[in-house]
Amino acid sequence: MARFLILNGPNINMLGKRDPNIYGAKTMDEINGQLADLGDSLGVETVFYQSNVEGNLVDCIQENWGKIDGIIVNPGALTHYGLTLKDTLIDSKVPVIEVHLGNPHAREEWRRVSVVSDIAIGQIAGFGWRSYTAALEILAALVQEES
Repeated sequence: MARFLILNGPNINMLGKRDPNIYGAKTMDEINGQLADLGDSLGVETVFYQSNVEGNLVDCIQENWGKIDGIIVNPGALTHYGLTLKDTLIDSKVPVIEVHLGNPHAREEWRRVSVVSDIAIGQIAGFGWRSYTAALEILAALVQEES
C-alpha cells in the first residue's frame, strides 16, 4: 500500500476561519477526513502534518524518509520563500504535488511566484478543497503506474 504525506504550511490550520471567498469554509480537519476516506478507497495510506514553522515541516519530511511514496504539499506562505522546505522536498526523492486552495495566479503579484513549483511534478490550484482530492487521485494513479 502506498503511503503519502499530506503536508500543510503556515496558516492552513486556520481554514474555516480565513477568508471563505479564497480558502472556502471547510476546516483543515474536515479536508483531512475527506482525504483519509478517499485514500482508503484508493488503497493509499495518508499521513497528515501541519505546522506554521518551516523547520518543523522539514523535520516531518526527514522523519518520514523511506516511509512515504509521495508528498502533497500546500506550503502556504512558504510557497514564495521556503527554500529550506524546497531542498528537503528535493532530498525526499519522492514525487511532490503542490496544492493551493485559492488561485495564487489570480491574486497579488508576489503570490504568483512559487519556489516549489519547479521541483513538483505538478501544481493544482484554485479548486478549494478539491485541489487536495485531485492531487491525491493523481498521485495515487502515478505511483500505481510506476510500480
